[in-house]
Amino acid sequence: MHAPAARRLAPLAFTALMTALLPGWAGAQSLQELYEAARNYDATYLGARAQAESIEFRIEQSEALLRPSANATASASTARTDPPRIGALSSTGVQGALNGRYPLFNRANRVTVEQARKTAETAKADLESAEQDLIVRVAQAYFDVLAAQDTLATTRASKTFITEQLASAKRNFEVGTATITDSREAQARFDLATAQEIAADNDLRAKRIALDQLVGRQGVEPRPLLVPVNLPAPLPANPEEWVNVADAQHPSVRRARVGLDVASLETDKARAGELPTVDAVASVGAGDSRGSGVQLPGTSTTASVGVQMTWPLYTGGATQNRIRETLKLEERSRNDLAAARRGVAQATRVAYFGVQSGLAQVKALEAAEGSSKLLLEATQLGFRVGVRVNLDVLNAQSQLAATQRDLALARYNVLVGNLRLRQAAGSLAPADVQAVSTLLAR
Repeated sequence: MHAPAARRLAPLAFTALMTALLPGWAGAQSLQELYEAARNYDATYLGARAQAESIEFRIEQSEALLRPSANATASASTARTDPPRIGALSSTGVQGALNGRYPLFNRANRVTVEQARKTAETAKADLESAEQDLIVRVAQAYFDVLAAQDTLATTRASKTFITEQLASAKRNFEVGTATITDSREAQARFDLATAQEIAADNDLRAKRIALDQLVGRQGVEPRPLLVPVNLPAPLPANPEEWVNVADAQHPSVRRARVGLDVASLETDKARAGELPTVDAVASVGAGDSRGSGVQLPGTSTTASVGVQMTWPLYTGGATQNRIRETLKLEERSRNDLAAARRGVAQATRVAYFGVQSGLAQVKALEAAEGSSKLLLEATQLGFRVGVRVNLDVLNAQSQLAATQRDLALARYNVLVGNLRLRQAAGSLAPADVQAVSTLLAR
């Protein structure tokens, strides 16, 4: 093939190979579909969901402290004297009793119930955090596969171009219009492209395995991003508004607030140790005694009902020191809340500016892609007229391939970055997954 023919084919190599190497769209899965699969398979998320669902039973256990309780007891006994003596006691007896108790006043138990109810809020925050983490993990794995596919396709397209340049350089050397240097430069680039292709192929295989493992399927084929694409900018366009949202609803901040409430209630429970407890109590019992030496053999019954008060007058300093301990733990929880708010605010600002930077980078790379295409065409023209050498063409082609690869990765990073921003603000929801899915091929 002559150099002009190779020149005409070269600009088409990227498009042709990129299309051929990407999987068919008909059997591909969208991000929304794979997220739904992961929700029913991912062990981390399912564990968090089971933990959240168990909280209602813990609350019921604590509320039992405010309800009546009853228990039954029974016993049987026998007594004999061996060796038997005149007048010695020999008897058998059976006794049974039913005891009931109803708490009329117990401040510590009421605080325990309030604490248990607070844990429901913590469980809800933990589940939301797990769900948001799952969304980001699925999206990251999804776009990692697409990025690896793009890298492999770009590498193979570049290798095809270099193969054409290598063949051209060899022919030109044979007819005496080029030096052996051109051939060796092209051969070196070809060998490097081969090594890069092997690495890219292995990286794609690893990324596919990770995505398959996350969603519990085999041979997952993610749908590619539609290009050109209008990447969404973060709204609101003010980082402090995102910080305000995060401070109000981020799961870690909400969890820390609940932790402070629980610590405050623990102090109330410690102070309740100085208060009396009052219970209504009742019991009924029956017994049957038989044998020699029993004054009144037969069956007897007893019943009682009343109010019982218990007031701890002196505990050896345990109650007072428990109060001091809980006050310090309450102070620690207050500092934990402050740390959580500061950490969330910092992460939210970083995520916001990361998305903004990513959008600017995409625009710059789009401009660089156009410039690199023009550079490659101009370099090829210069090579044909003798003002550029083969190395210049190879460098221009490598620059275009690297720019296209970086542009695709930058677009994926912006999409994942938007999800991470919403996660940092605590507002990430399954609806955001569907919004990203609309940017993918149907």
